[in-house]
Amino acid sequence: MGIIGSIVIGILAGFLAGKILKGSGFGLIVNLIVGIIGGVLGGWLFGLLGLSVNGVIGSLVMSTIGAIVLLWIVSLFKK
Repeated sequence: MGIIGSIVIGILAGFLAGKILKGSGFGLIVNLIVGIIGGVLGGWLFGLLGLSVNGVIGSLVMSTIGAIVLLWIVSLFKK
């Protein structure tokens, strides 16, 4: 997957995580940032658990889970 594919997955993962946790998206740029950081975090977490992903759907799921964890951690510090 190229850089454009990674950006699209990052935007989608950030959007999905925003919908799941907040109820609405954050906007294109914030969704992208959350999705990319979530993808890295998700990859790290999946590696710790010994899980691997294949394909676009697997990458999207992993990135979304990472983005949800990221938003949850951020919410702990906001309070």
